[in-house]
Amino acid sequence: MRKQQLIVSAFIFLTFSSASLAQNTNSSNTSRPRTANTNQSPESDATDASKPAASSPAQQRTAKKPAVNTQFADTGSGAVVAAFTKLREGIQRADVEAVTSVYWRAPGLILFNNNGTVTKGWDQMRQNRESSYPDLKDVKLDVKDVSVVMLGRDGAVLNCLWTQSQTFKGTPETASGRMTLVFKRIGKDWKAVHLHTSPDKEDPSRVLPSERATPTPGTPPPPSE
Repeated sequence: MRKQQLIVSAFIFLTFSSASLAQNTNSSNTSRPRTANTNQSPESDATDASKPAASSPAQQRTAKKPAVNTQFADTGSGAVVAAFTKLREGIQRADVEAVTSVYWRAPGLILFNNNGTVTKGWDQMRQNRESSYPDLKDVKLDVKDVSVVMLGRDGAVLNCLWTQSQTFKGTPETASGRMTLVFKRIGKDWKAVHLHTSPDKEDPSRVLPSERATPTPGTPPPPSE
C-alpha cells in the first residue's frame, strides 16, 4: 500500500512538471511582435506624397527675370531699310497710298525735289502724287549704294543713288540723282520726315568759280561765267 502511494505521488509530480514546462515554452514562442512607432518620421520622404519637395536655398534666392518689352524689338537699320523698300516699291507701282503712308503725316514734312522745287507738308505731297501718278506707266526705280546711319534710338539718315525711268503721258523719260531721307521713329513705325534729292552729275552752270577745280600750273584758268 505504501509503495502504491509513492508511485501515485511520483506520477502526479511528473505530470505537473511537464505541464508547467510546456506553458513556459509556448509563452516564449508566441510572444506579440513589436509594433512600429507611427509617430516617428521616416528616414526618407519618398513615399510621403502629401509633402512637397523642399526648395533648395539656391532656388529660393534666384531672382525672376524681368519681362522683355517687345514694343521696339525691330528698331535698327533693318527697319529703316524696310520702310525705304516700301516707299520704293510704292513708287514703282505708282501707288499713292503706299507712298504717302511712308511719310510723316504732318505740316512739318519738307521735300527738296530733284527739279529744284520744295514740297511743304504731307497734304501738299499727297496732292502732288494724286495729280501725277495716274499718268505714270512702267515705272522702274533702281537704287544702289544704300547706306543707313542711325541717330540714337529714334532717328536715322538713309543715302543712296537712284535712277528712275517711266512713261509720262505716253512719253518715255529718265532721271537720276542722289537721295537723302531722314527717318524718325513715330510710335512703332519709321516715317520719312525729310527728303532731299539732287543731281548726281556736275552742272557747270551751277558751280561757283571759287568751287571749281584748281588748274594745274601753266594751265590758263577757265573763262569766268
